[in-house]
Amino acid sequence: MKRLCEKSGIRKRHFHHTEEMIGSHPELLDRAQPSLSARLRITADAVPELAAAAAEKAIAEWSRPAGDITHLVFSTNSSAGLPGPDVSLAALLGLRPTVRRTALYLHGCSAGAAAFRVAEDLAGNGDGARVLVVCAEAIVIGFGAHDEANYDGLVVNSVFGDGAGAAIIGAGAVAAVECPIFHMVATSQARLPGTEPAVWVRLGESGLGYNVSAELPALVSVEKCVADAVAPLGLAAGRGGWNSLFWAMHPGGRAILDSYEAALGLEPEKLAASRRVLGEYGNMLGATIIFVLDEVRRRRQVGDVACEWGVMLALGPGLTVETMVLQAAGSRDEK
Repeated sequence: MKRLCEKSGIRKRHFHHTEEMIGSHPELLDRAQPSLSARLRITADAVPELAAAAAEKAIAEWSRPAGDITHLVFSTNSSAGLPGPDVSLAALLGLRPTVRRTALYLHGCSAGAAAFRVAEDLAGNGDGARVLVVCAEAIVIGFGAHDEANYDGLVVNSVFGDGAGAAIIGAGAVAAVECPIFHMVATSQARLPGTEPAVWVRLGESGLGYNVSAELPALVSVEKCVADAVAPLGLAAGRGGWNSLFWAMHPGGRAILDSYEAALGLEPEKLAASRRVLGEYGNMLGATIIFVLDEVRRRRQVGDVACEWGVMLALGPGLTVETMVLQAAGSRDEK
C-alpha cells in the first residue's frame, strides 16, 4: 500500500466516509459480510448532496436561473435504485418538474466523458436546450479493508477518491449573458476488442467490485482513436502534430498518463492539467474529467495554455475510449 501511494503521483484525496461511519458499519471492512444495502443507504444521501454543491457553483457562474435548465444528465458509479439520485438532485436544485432527466450508472472512469457526449446530442437536437451535466462519486460504495490476496482492493484504496463536477452545455450562447468556455466540435466512442477482462466494475453483496489489470497501460492504444476523431477536421497533419493541441485526459492513474504521453509523443506540459488534478484529488471516476477541463481553463486564463484546439479523452471498462474534439471559445476561427 505504501509503495502504491508513493508511486501514484497522488498527494491527497477527499472522502465522505469517516472513522465514525466505518466504526458504525463494521460490515464495510469485512468482505465476508453483505454490505451493499448499507453502502447504498449512505450514498443515497451523500451523492445528491455532493452533486448539488457542484451544480450550484456551475449554475451561479452560468448566471441564468436554475429554472432555465431543460435537461439533466447525471452520472455516477456510486449509487443505484429508482427513483435515483438524479431525482433528488433536481429537487435540491429547484429544477422544473418538466426537466428531462437521463441517468448513467457504472460507466467507470469514462462516465464523465460519456455524459458530455449524451449532453452534446441533446443540446444539438433541442431548440434552446440547456443541459446540466453532473457527475458525482462517493467511493464508500467500494471501500474495504486491505486484503493481501486482493491486489485490486489495494489499488482502489490508494487511487480513488470522492468528488463531483458539473457543467452546462447548450447550442447558441445568449449574447452578453452566457460565456462559453469550450465548443464541443466532434465526439466519438470506440471499443478496443479483446480487452474486456482488463477493467470491470460490478455491484455485489459486498459493494462495488473493481478489477484493474496491471497490464492496462500496455493495452491502451489511443493514437488511432484520436487520429480518427481529428482527421475530418485536419488538425493533426501539418499543424505541429499532437503537440499543437491542448489535452484534457482523464487521469486514471500515473502509469496511464505516462502511456498516453509516450504513445502520442507529447511534451511533458501537455498533460500538466491531468497530472495536477490526479495529485490534488486522486481518481474521482466520472467527475475527474470535469476537474481536468476546469484546470485547462484556468491555465488558459493565465496564459499557460494557448492552443485553440484540443482533445478530451477518457478510458472506461470495455475497454472503451471516449474522445471529444474541443475548440476554445474566443478563438480567432471560432466555430
